[in-house]
Amino acid sequence: MSHPLSAIMTTISSNPPPTPDFYLYPPAPIQRTEISPEGDWVTLFWEDDSVLTCYYLWLQENDIDQGGIDPATREGLLDPAELVLERTIHNAFVDESGHLCVEWHKGPLSHFNSGWLKTLAAGQHRAGAFIPLSIPWRRADLEAPPKHCAKRVQSDAHAMAAWLNDLARYGVTLLDNAPTQSEFLLNFAESIGPIRDSNFGRLWDVHADQALAGKAETNSTANTGLRLGPHADLPTRQLPPAFQFLHCLRNEAVGGASTLCDSLAIIEHLKAYQPDDLKQLTSSRWIFFNRGPGLDHRWSGPIIDFSGAGRNPVIRAFYPVKAFPDMPQREVPSAYQALKRFQQLAASDQFELRLTLQPGQILCFDNHRILHGRDAFAAQGVRHLQGIYIDRDEIDCRTRVANRLADHSPAPSKER
Repeated sequence: MSHPLSAIMTTISSNPPPTPDFYLYPPAPIQRTEISPEGDWVTLFWEDDSVLTCYYLWLQENDIDQGGIDPATREGLLDPAELVLERTIHNAFVDESGHLCVEWHKGPLSHFNSGWLKTLAAGQHRAGAFIPLSIPWRRADLEAPPKHCAKRVQSDAHAMAAWLNDLARYGVTLLDNAPTQSEFLLNFAESIGPIRDSNFGRLWDVHADQALAGKAETNSTANTGLRLGPHADLPTRQLPPAFQFLHCLRNEAVGGASTLCDSLAIIEHLKAYQPDDLKQLTSSRWIFFNRGPGLDHRWSGPIIDFSGAGRNPVIRAFYPVKAFPDMPQREVPSAYQALKRFQQLAASDQFELRLTLQPGQILCFDNHRILHGRDAFAAQGVRHLQGIYIDRDEIDCRTRVANRLADHSPAPSKER
């Protein structure tokens, strides 16, 4: 079984030790090894000063020679209950090709690929590997979302990598020249990964015109001509969808400019100038509650939620579904004041970008990071957008794959 990325990896010397994945790694000869006195750790050194220290039980788990990894699936086979605690490292040395050889106490010889081990020393096994670090921005830093051609992104690996890297860096991009056909967005997004479904459906319409404006039947303020202040969608969920794509099919309405701001830049501002507000926004919890008929999604969390394992916090700021304070009574006044100042910053000229979506454009943004909104618009004229949600797992996976395929890899990012 071959991995689809193996074609772009450098061919290595014949018969190298197998790896616990499907990549082919360039050779990276190890210079020397050191074993701890107890034989439970081995430290590897390379000529460029790279260093990796490996625990003996972890080596057992990743030992294809001795059945730690299934050669067909490249998944681990060792139940932790079956680890052999007595099988410590008796000797470790480098073979003539620079690969690691481990001789076990009461066990046979095992071999480990030097190229694979070198990538671990470089941190390329971490969750942030092959994904650029976020770049916080204000209006003065980013005059408009980075633009990419939708057709090129679909057909060219380098264009796909460039688009996804900008989406990771800035949290927002604009795709141009997309067909204005209904459901194009669904097919485009599905080429990246599975769509995140919600009570709005897998593909949902933001469709406000003279017939819809002011009608009570709609299940969202998005389907009216009302202003929507800076917000992030679906804070009523334990984990709101990470990314949102909005495809403009028609826009003949007067008004309705889209707004965008980067919460990471606001957080930087709060750290420097309003630390008490930041403490309040990250600790005081609110209950977010869907008010739609037949729906009862609800979740409790702070406006700036650092509780997840992601690189950035999740922003839970959407006043239409912010229903109840969930905090000690003494915190309520200061929590409201901090929230008011937060929303004022988000809508200020210092932080907010404004743009009018044109037919054939797809606005793509990180729903955990970017606060989006829109101006009010008149009932006359049709304004029709279609949207999807997609989870971070899918975007991050595709970003790593695109960077490897396009040989467009950024430096491995550090865990935060």
